Amino acid sequence: MAGLYILIVATIAGILSWALIGLTRRALLRHQLLDHPNERSSHTLATPRGGGLGLLAVLLPAWVLLTYLAPSQAGSGEIARWLIPGGALLLAGVSFLDDLRGLSQTIRLLVQAIGVITAVQFLPAPIFQGLLPPLLDTILAVLIWLWFINLFNFMDGIDGITGVEAIGIGIGIYAIGAALLPVAASHGQALVIATTMIGFLVWNWQPARIFIGDVGSIPLGFLLGWLLLNLAASGLWQAALILPLYYLADASLTLIRRLLRGAVIWHAHREHCYQQAVQRGRSHAAVSGAVALTNLLLVGLAFVAAAPLGAPVLPWLMLAGAAIVVALLMAWMVFGGKSPDAETAI
Repeated sequence: MAGLYILIVATIAGILSWALIGLTRRALLRHQLLDHPNERSSHTLATPRGGGLGLLAVLLPAWVLLTYLAPSQAGSGEIARWLIPGGALLLAGVSFLDDLRGLSQTIRLLVQAIGVITAVQFLPAPIFQGLLPPLLDTILAVLIWLWFINLFNFMDGIDGITGVEAIGIGIGIYAIGAALLPVAASHGQALVIATTMIGFLVWNWQPARIFIGDVGSIPLGFLLGWLLLNLAASGLWQAALILPLYYLADASLTLIRRLLRGAVIWHAHREHCYQQAVQRGRSHAAVSGAVALTNLLLVGLAFVAAAPLGAPVLPWLMLAGAAIVVALLMAWMVFGGKSPDAETAI
């Protein structure tokens, strides 16, 4: 029955997300809470920013509801049931203030660190499966989670891309959990992220009528990071790495390039591969569509990597195949189309 409850809750959540994000858009327009384009933007029209408000109004209650309808993972108790959505709500509040008036990077990172350090104690097992001392395992889990939260925010730069990425990761975690693992609330939570983001994507596909804003992307990175770390803690760390591999690769390689050049890494820029693709003349829909297709392949590779097929080398082969798929996507973004804008981002 738990599996049926998951499907019902996820379907209703997707419909409610679409409706509430539409209402949120009207409210943002009424109060003129708009993202105005500048020289670093990939959009050209002032667009409401804050769609995450409507998204989280559906996603967080559904997340908690599923903890009552499906079994919790080992090591998760009553505190974790409320701590994870509570942490997402805290990050949403701080991020909304940042959307409205701007906050210092130090304050934002400090709040994120508090949420992550508190929540990481409730992972069901070490993410490195006992290969590292417990303290080092926890420290690395915190750093990985913090990086994922911020890269998820960094990569939210064109219409549709956040939606297709979250949908891909959510469906991948759900598919692996539903087919290969004992039923758990976390699998339903992953599916609810996917369906609510489908509701958002209706409004965010090119031409976007609303942006998710930091109020949505930061908590979403927090929740997806929790689910991916749970997948890694269950022993399926290759699958947990494969599912978000494009975002990890694009954000991390761009960060390294900027660090080597001495750029201020938290300043807005247009150097990610997906941004270069748009500068080369590809539409937002074409780039986000390519990311969606890549994510579909990554879901398949992650599923095979997680399947108990008896070949120890198979997860490594799937990880190598995922790296090739992502490399091809990034090459298409960087080298395809016309010549890029003559611009040096700093």
